[in-house]
Amino acid sequence: MVNRDLADAVAAIAREAGQRAFTRWRTDFRRWEKSPGNPVCEVDLEVDALLRARLTALLPDAGWLSEETVDNQDRLAKDRLWVVDPIDGTRDYIRGREGWAVSIALVEQGQPVIGLLDCPPRAAVFRAEAGQGATLNGAPIRAARRTRLAGARVPTEALPKVDRDLVAVYRPNSIALRIAMVAAAEADLVATLRWGHEWDIAAATLIAREAGAEMSDAFGQPLAFNTPSAEAFGVLATATGLHAAAVARLRDRAAKYAER
Repeated sequence: MVNRDLADAVAAIAREAGQRAFTRWRTDFRRWEKSPGNPVCEVDLEVDALLRARLTALLPDAGWLSEETVDNQDRLAKDRLWVVDPIDGTRDYIRGREGWAVSIALVEQGQPVIGLLDCPPRAAVFRAEAGQGATLNGAPIRAARRTRLAGARVPTEALPKVDRDLVAVYRPNSIALRIAMVAAAEADLVATLRWGHEWDIAAATLIAREAGAEMSDAFGQPLAFNTPSAEAFGVLATATGLHAAAVARLRDRAAKYAER
């Protein structure tokens, strides 16, 4: 069982980082592209530095994996690892939209045991500890129960023709927040069919699991963390009882897009 004092300390650090980002939100700051279509801003780097200093001081023996820090493979030998995205949803952050959050996970033996998403624009804090359930602003949350895909709510801006039996709902740029929507029964299905990074989903994966949602990669296989590549092909977060149907629908598409 995770030490509650440790989880409380992580929550306080997430709150500090979230407020740092929030004070710079909708102001003038430098922004650029790390690669085409992959935006970053100076606030990402400021929050990353803050998180590394605070979290490393909290657990000096833990490794470090963050979107805004060059990866060090020494982390693979660590039993514990911080997996961080200082601003998940940078595109929304830069555009002055609300769909971003600070994401922090503590991974032990390949699985997240503490997960925090701090989203100041929505005054929303999602939190989970392994075996202790998930909360939103301190109140317990549970994923919806559903067995039929038809009518399932999906955070997206548009649905392909083949999925028109689904229902589009608000889509934050942050994949972590979209997964948290499933955890909080605000959505029923989140699926990506591309290679993605562990820092995007580590905290949200624990939050969803602890809320009773079902989590996997795009093929329905279990997610693992602190892997050499720090990547997985896709993520699938579903309401309780919907996972098998979602895997079946996406199987052929996943196989096509997984080819590099």
